[in-house]
Amino acid sequence: MKSIQTYKILQNEPLTQNVYKMILEGDTSWVTNPGQFINITIDTEYLKRPISLCDYDDSTLTIIYKVVGAGTSWMAKQEVGKEIEVLVGLGNGFTPQQSKHALLVGGGVGVPPLYRLCKDLIEKGVEVEVVLGFNTKSECFYENEFKLLGASVTVCTVDGSYGTKGFVSEVIQGDLKNYPYYSCGPLPMLKAVFDASNTQGQLSFEERMGCGFGACMGCSCKTLTGYKRICVEGPVMKSEEILWTKD
Repeated sequence: MKSIQTYKILQNEPLTQNVYKMILEGDTSWVTNPGQFINITIDTEYLKRPISLCDYDDSTLTIIYKVVGAGTSWMAKQEVGKEIEVLVGLGNGFTPQQSKHALLVGGGVGVPPLYRLCKDLIEKGVEVEVVLGFNTKSECFYENEFKLLGASVTVCTVDGSYGTKGFVSEVIQGDLKNYPYYSCGPLPMLKAVFDASNTQGQLSFEERMGCGFGACMGCSCKTLTGYKRICVEGPVMKSEEILWTKD
């Protein structure tokens, strides 16, 4: 159920030059699936900031965010011990499927919501292949964290400064094309992953959300059954229901 709650910051530190990890202490009973998100109140801004969950336990939420504007700049300055207001109970997350193998594909700040999904899949005995995409080496994060879970990890950088040179979709070859897949990242990447795969998957869309609970219709996505709101019917949707054309 959606509600506004108060959380205490237990950790807020950089993973890269502009990507931060924040751990919040508070109620987590509302979390049902990996891939859900929260909407953080920014004291200096009108709109809240939607951030996907990276991980969670009985008393904490872990989020990873990129500093790109005023709101996330404010977040990066918040100190341990500060209490912040958060809108919770948001979004439909990933639904882990029963399968022998799974492919997880994340780009940039689309990587974090795949972490808890990876953990859950491996606990179910699934062999997980993870492909992480970044622009350059200095932007890479969480490679070792996925490896520690037991996943096989491939890192791609556009400029070739680390790992495999190129885009994540170029790695989806051979058997990987037939694995059930889960992906989160910018829209062009999601479309490329969709095109590269021979099977169905689940896609988590990144959208700027005005309200976070479906009132403004500002984050709608065109599907086979009409427009759906990323903040309510998403952010995770089935690959086969998405209409990729703009008309």
